[in-house]
Amino acid sequence: MQDTLPFLSKNNPFSPSLSSHHHHKHHDFPSLSRPRNLHFPTFSSKTITIPLPPKPPKIPEIPSISPPPSSHSDFQEKMLYLDSIGLDFFSLIQHHPPIITTSLNDLKSTVDFLTSFNFSTLELRRILSMCPEILTTKPTTLLPIFTFLFREARVNGSDLKKVINRRPRLLTCNVETQLRPTLYFLQNIGISEVKKHTSLLSCSVENKLIPRIEYFQKMGFSYRQTISMFRRFPQLFNYSVKENYEPKLNYFVVEMGRDLKELKEFPQYFSFSLENRIKPRHQCCIEKGVCFPLPVLLRTSEVEFRNRLEVCCNSSLPFKGSPLWCTKNCDIE
Repeated sequence: MQDTLPFLSKNNPFSPSLSSHHHHKHHDFPSLSRPRNLHFPTFSSKTITIPLPPKPPKIPEIPSISPPPSSHSDFQEKMLYLDSIGLDFFSLIQHHPPIITTSLNDLKSTVDFLTSFNFSTLELRRILSMCPEILTTKPTTLLPIFTFLFREARVNGSDLKKVINRRPRLLTCNVETQLRPTLYFLQNIGISEVKKHTSLLSCSVENKLIPRIEYFQKMGFSYRQTISMFRRFPQLFNYSVKENYEPKLNYFVVEMGRDLKELKEFPQYFSFSLENRIKPRHQCCIEKGVCFPLPVLLRTSEVEFRNRLEVCCNSSLPFKGSPLWCTKNCDIE
């Protein structure tokens, strides 16, 4: 066959066999019968990191401070209600945040309960402003406190409003853990008329009452003398050791040079202002060369004090039994 078809050349690209002999099989054309080897570009096994453009800065979301729709109206109603009785809602929640979560009905029930004891709007405004915690105290908790004041502390009904006005914090105290233990402690040291000193009932026995008794014992008073002083003047329990006892006792001993036994008889000394009463009057006595007993020195009015000074300086000394008695040695009889 190669002899009859000598014109078929593998190197002749224009061979007519490709066009005239369509009946030939594929294998007659080696160049077409071979599987094609497709050559793709090879990629490196190394990972190529293409930097991404920086993300635009995310705008922070500003949290909404407005109350949810379901509570928004309740929030406004509470604010309007408290405003109607003269209370600043935002000032109250600043000092006692739980008011925010207290329902309007609970606030109203507490105010209504206090109103039932004949507290005026003005009194309620003062009480609740001084002690906002009362607003979140339910009537079921307040009632045992009023019962305790009536039955155990023996507070007269006519004096009840005065007691609460003087010490609103009583209405936030627990009867079992605070009010009753303090009452028993005061009675045990001989203060029988606790109803005259009800403000002390809100004090902690361990943290306030006992430390003050111990301070006077450290200063040289016996336990009996100390208890006698507190029994004579229970308001001593209300004063600060650092801000009251220490500076006044130091001035009494160092500057005035007086004997501690005078304080046993007149513990009211600690109730007078050091700067406005004790020091000025003591200096006047120093200038005049006289010394009054503590009650005369501090209890008398300014006019009466000046008159006594003049009497002592411009006349002969009175008898020792006279309240006008004065001496440079400060003898007390």
